Amino acid sequence: MNKINLPQASKLTSPNPVSLICTQKPDGNTNLATVSWWTYLSFNPNMIAYAMSKASYSGERVRETKKVILSVPSEEIADEVMKCGMSTGRTTDKVKEYSIDLQEVPNSNIKIPVHSTVAIECSLKEFIETGDHYLYICNVENVYANADKRPVFAWNGYSEIRPVD
Repeated sequence: MNKINLPQASKLTSPNPVSLICTQKPDGNTNLATVSWWTYLSFNPNMIAYAMSKASYSGERVRETKKVILSVPSEEIADEVMKCGMSTGRTTDKVKEYSIDLQEVPNSNIKIPVHSTVAIECSLKEFIETGDHYLYICNVENVYANADKRPVFAWNGYSEIRPVD
């Protein structure tokens, strides 16, 4: 075994699930942010967690509204998902800028991409400081799926987004 750093380890442990954090902006529009670390925490009660940079606009939005939908995007929007991870919703309307079609979710003001494999609708339970990120712990309210869509994953230390072959 050779000593390596954590970013190098992330390349060796690829692929990782990639998702879009969907939040509501103050004007009612949907903001999208790419995350590549989330996990199931509990099935009784249903809970998930995801990590985001402390400076994230989407993190700010979920801390304010206490609502979020984690959407697992499908291969049709892999390029757009990568772009969503390279810009901030604070200054960019990512939905409009990257031409991402949205669909409504029952009983939610937050929309999700049409090209979603799974959507996990949540309320924020708490968030915890974890170095340069916050860990968002969420109660799952509803889960939706489209099994006809192929989900995408982050590869090579998050430098590529594509489905599993």
